[in-house]
Amino acid sequence: MRARHDIPAGTLHRISVTSEILTQNRLGDPATREVVVYVPHGHDGTGLPLLVDIVGYTSGGPAHANWKNFGENVPERLDRLIHDGALPPVVVAFPDCFTRLGGNQYIDSTAMGPWATWLTTDMLQAVEGQFGCGGNGKRGLFGKSSGGYGAIVHAMKHADVWSAAACHSGDMAFELCYLPEMPSALRAIQKHGSIEAFVRWFEAGPKYPGGALHDLMTFAMAATYDPDPSADTFCGIRLPVDLETCEIIEDRWNAWLSWDPVQMVEAHTDALKSMKGLWIDCGYIDQYNLVYGARRLKRKLEAAGVDHVYEEFNDTHSSIDYRMDESLPFLANALLK
Repeated sequence: MRARHDIPAGTLHRISVTSEILTQNRLGDPATREVVVYVPHGHDGTGLPLLVDIVGYTSGGPAHANWKNFGENVPERLDRLIHDGALPPVVVAFPDCFTRLGGNQYIDSTAMGPWATWLTTDMLQAVEGQFGCGGNGKRGLFGKSSGGYGAIVHAMKHADVWSAAACHSGDMAFELCYLPEMPSALRAIQKHGSIEAFVRWFEAGPKYPGGALHDLMTFAMAATYDPDPSADTFCGIRLPVDLETCEIIEDRWNAWLSWDPVQMVEAHTDALKSMKGLWIDCGYIDQYNLVYGARRLKRKLEAAGVDHVYEEFNDTHSSIDYRMDESLPFLANALLK
């Protein structure tokens, strides 16, 4: 089943990338990863811009190529946009970056793994080498939520690789989106006895209450932004709060904040100014309070003279793939300049 049967479909290729880089993680995650690659109808990829889809927490890139009820998956969306002339032909890669802790923020971490390095080296080389797409000035990335976070941070720290980025509802203003989750994480530790016991309980299944996923996310963020270097700390997870009183531990929390896009932007304005295209949007009723961080980032970008597109829309954090209808043509056209 396809949402549109009257337009030609692009081709999906599945490649496997084995990388020594990804063996450097403390979660026991595999170093061989699948990357689904979309090539538009009538093309083999040669000379086309490359976009990379980095997805939100709990998902993996290949999931965006799965059949979707009552709507389009991302390849079908690309087919429609290209067929209707709204989007120039592009290659889109969907890398599997899922982890034991439920997701990825797409930065290098001694616990989670060197994901930024992998995305900008081995993954990119595998896709561009096989399909002849991308190259300097013709690479962009986009994502929502954790993927939106990854996109804006890559624009700041890896502008030598990417030339355009779209951040949909990305994690930022950490005190608003992460600190409210800490009491629940502490209750999970108290209930199960330790972080390790909680994670192993979660993995054992066969199901889990909805709130447990938020607790797992908090532990994933801890392993991402401030991993404990001690070898005997389970998955490198340590929280930035006192486990009894939930008081902030300043050194630990400052380590988290050093990865907050709102805090990072001043140090990376030159990189952001070098981007051909920068897109930021967020729903103004986002239930994780991310719109306030987006507004703060917008103000700082404006003050620094960084060219960008900023939009707010009447929606929450959920089911907002339709925003790609706006961002993907923007990115592709920017890369063709």
